[in-house]
Amino acid sequence: MEFLNNLWVAISTPNEALINFIAIPGSIIENLLIMLLFTSILNISATKRQKIIYVFSMSCICLFMINYVEGPYNLFINYIIAISFVYAIFKKSLFKTIVTYIISLILLNLAGTLLLNPYITIMHIDTVQLSIIPLYRLFYTFIMYLLCIIIILFLKYKNLKLDFLEDIDKKDKFIILSNLFFGIVALVVQMIILFYYVDKLPILITSFSFIALLAYFIISIYSLTRTFKLILTTRKLQSAEEYNNSLRVLHDSVRAFKHDFDNMVTTIGGYIKTNDMKGLEKYYAELVDDSERVNNLYILNPEVVNNDGIYNLLTKKYHEADSKDIKVNITFLLDLSTLHMKIYEFARILGILLDNAIEASSECEEKVINLIFRNDTKNHTQLLIVENTYADKNIDTEKIFEKGISGKENHTGLGLWEVRKLVNKNQNVHLRTIKDDKFFRQQLEIYYK
Repeated sequence: MEFLNNLWVAISTPNEALINFIAIPGSIIENLLIMLLFTSILNISATKRQKIIYVFSMSCICLFMINYVEGPYNLFINYIIAISFVYAIFKKSLFKTIVTYIISLILLNLAGTLLLNPYITIMHIDTVQLSIIPLYRLFYTFIMYLLCIIIILFLKYKNLKLDFLEDIDKKDKFIILSNLFFGIVALVVQMIILFYYVDKLPILITSFSFIALLAYFIISIYSLTRTFKLILTTRKLQSAEEYNNSLRVLHDSVRAFKHDFDNMVTTIGGYIKTNDMKGLEKYYAELVDDSERVNNLYILNPEVVNNDGIYNLLTKKYHEADSKDIKVNITFLLDLSTLHMKIYEFARILGILLDNAIEASSECEEKVINLIFRNDTKNHTQLLIVENTYADKNIDTEKIFEKGISGKENHTGLGLWEVRKLVNKNQNVHLRTIKDDKFFRQQLEIYYK
């Protein structure tokens, strides 16, 4: 009985030592909940090791910040460190890491803000008692964590993920980050004000303040989602327009073949009757060239090239090459949804390599570009091969990657220098540059396990 009495006194009266002890499991649970929030939003399939490393390391850092760094600065320093840890451990893009982590913090802090005033009103306590009496502190954190678990389950049930963050430009990224940054600053300031003055303000005022803050975040997230859905829809429309252009050219080519079919058969029959095999071989080669052009147009299909950005880039470069009488042979045997590098960086590299190939082959008597996308399952490698005819057989395959080096007049020489920078950023990506008497070849190799 005496033990129970002592326990009750310990948890129902001011007890700084016990509050500090409770902070240890509290920090672990809080970081676990934040991790569950951002992994749900990012749709991360994290390993048990990654989860343990994150929760343990961030719990230690949080406890250090609480005890040795003055508030509210400890909050902002802790957030910056946490974002760095998420980026390093879970290996997602920095932009997606920042956005999803801030959203997770907003959800957690909103839960705390929602509960604060009703809780101290119902319990007939002030914020000082909430801070120093373990019983009140335990019950408050328990309800807040329970609310966070409900939010996590709701996100999983609704399958809410930030898929629209995959492919947006710098201007849109800046808008999102600015919105979330000022939002989290406003929320932290609001929490600090509420914590010190909540017992002096009517519950109606604090409730209205919370509702206004909640409405701001809901409207902001809803507006951003709608905006980026519009951006994605615009890109799909551009892809559809490019596809319609390809279909029109394909349709015209098929009609021309159909119209000339009788003439083709008659011509082939003439070569056979006169036993002119050389003439037949020449005619057949020309016929194959036209057939390959139709095949390439068939390949330029958004169902085959299953990424809107890459599809638009390929169609644009194909028509640019075609306008310069460059024969482009395309082989596409790669699922871009499983690409093991950022699609933005892949598109930049592809665009630069195609620009160089078009420029080089346009100067040749035989204008040919071979473009190959394929998956080498044996070596666990995804391949992009850009091969083109070229005139300068003395080209230095190492020097061309230096900054400012270009064999073209009025060019900055930054293209291949940028390619090397992008390749060097990715440990699983390698670029091979090979040349022979006919073709100059750039082979991008993306390794995966």
